Amino acid sequence: MEAVTLLTDAQPALGDWLMKRNCSVSPRQFVGFYLSLALFSSAIALWLVTRGAWPVAPFTGAELLVVGIAFVIHARHAVDYERIRLYPNRLVIEQVSAERLTQLEFNPRWVRVEPGVSPRDPITLAFRGQTVAVGQHLAWYRRAQFAKELRAALRRCD
Repeated sequence: MEAVTLLTDAQPALGDWLMKRNCSVSPRQFVGFYLSLALFSSAIALWLVTRGAWPVAPFTGAELLVVGIAFVIHARHAVDYERIRLYPNRLVIEQVSAERLTQLEFNPRWVRVEPGVSPRDPITLAFRGQTVAVGQHLAWYRRAQFAKELRAALRRCD
């Protein structure tokens, strides 16, 4: 029996940048926090209802619903990331936002790196009239440094 080696990319990457959100809480901890919040709010509401303040119950339900919706929206974007890989003959940009994957491929010799107008603006990569914003998950003060790094790596492809 022969061993078969699978290669995802025959060429070695000249550069590989992974930019993702900084999530300090795991999904399990996030759910645990929400459940403890719901239990605590419900206990207080129940205590107030037994004391005759029955209008508190619908407000507690509305509060927990709104906070739950906000947590779901946050959780959908918790694993968003951008990955930029530079190969000798192509630049691959992979972006995941709310579980939607977008993958673009450019010729690295023709890509222009345009920093934002202000340091807080994302970096724009331009290629044949097509533009893509990158660096959205980087801290604003690191974007200029990343743009310089990417420009230098692209120049090495020439």
